[in-house]
Amino acid sequence: MLQRKRSEIAGTATTKFPGGHPGTTACTPAQYEPSESQALFPAASKLKRGASEGDPIFLNSFDDAHLLFEILLAGIHFDTDGEISVRDAELASLRKTQTLEIICEDIIPRKLSDVLRLISDLSSHLGHLHQDDFERTLLTLVYTTQQMVSSTTKHQRDVWAESFVSLYKAIKQDLTETN
Repeated sequence: MLQRKRSEIAGTATTKFPGGHPGTTACTPAQYEPSESQALFPAASKLKRGASEGDPIFLNSFDDAHLLFEILLAGIHFDTDGEISVRDAELASLRKTQTLEIICEDIIPRKLSDVLRLISDLSSHLGHLHQDDFERTLLTLVYTTQQMVSSTTKHQRDVWAESFVSLYKAIKQDLTETN
């Protein structure tokens, strides 16, 4: 029943592709054709602002990981207009936070159908994620958490919760996988 509801919200038919996790929903074959060369985050290649900096990555050091933890602990909010706000003014003013804003506002998926496409792509991904893909998956997990909490109906909350669990499993698999 949840799969049917999620399909209705996303406006897609429930279709599983080879390698997909049980219970995941993907777009219809006309909308999505899995490919080894397809990027997990297609918006990164279409990035308009910050293009001179190349592909933005937040985590370049242990200090950056600590800073991200501080920012998440202080709180970030994803606005409905597509912008994020960091609740701590000092952290929000840091230059490094601008990179986080670019990633969260322009790269990570914000529509449920795009999150479901990412989950489907992650389920068929072989090997460890690249650093930028891992970081973006983690930030997508943060976004889905906010959507789950701010959902106005149980139906929406359940769909976002299932997406959260699928993203969590993909991150856990990446962290625990051995080559």
